[in-house]
Amino acid sequence: MFTGIITDIGTLLETEQAGDLRARIGTKYDVNGIDLGASIACDGVCLTVIATGSIPQNWFDVQISAESVSKTNIGHNGWVPGRRINLERALKVGDELGGHIVSGHVDGVAEVIAALPEGDSTRLTFRAPEALARFIAPKGSVALNGTSLTVNDVDGRDFGINVIGHTKAVTTWGDIGVGDMVNLEIDTLARYVARLQDWA
Repeated sequence: MFTGIITDIGTLLETEQAGDLRARIGTKYDVNGIDLGASIACDGVCLTVIATGSIPQNWFDVQISAESVSKTNIGHNGWVPGRRINLERALKVGDELGGHIVSGHVDGVAEVIAALPEGDSTRLTFRAPEALARFIAPKGSVALNGTSLTVNDVDGRDFGINVIGHTKAVTTWGDIGVGDMVNLEIDTLARYVARLQDWA
């Protein structure tokens, strides 16, 4: 379980396709404090740590199933060495819940269709998959590339959010441009409300 508050920007160091995809991610985290089997959200995808090391820099390895590749921007954009990745360690009891409850189970990918400056922020418009659009509501929460963000407005499949300067500085949102595909996780509460309405 996560909160959508990014705590490090990792760098994809290398990948290897051997059955599943294996990726090595450089990090500022103290890898001595990362247990094998720990969960780390990588661009919003909950992945399991299978190895760690510190030479020539701190790194951890994750194994990514074909299902995760097909359902996320790992398969759409391709993770290539040098790519920057939003990272978040799993939530611990007693941690501050600064964002919203995020599972790390990506529902699909959304396309950035517009990016416009708005004061000191950037206004981004996304196009969600048809099947997920009904779960996105104005002033609701979404996780995009692992970041907890508030929806400003919705128009059919399209929805807008604002990214402030601080968020761009401490996440990969400063790298995002029109045409990029981002991982989308809808709010768990919205999912259950919609399910209850289906049964009503």
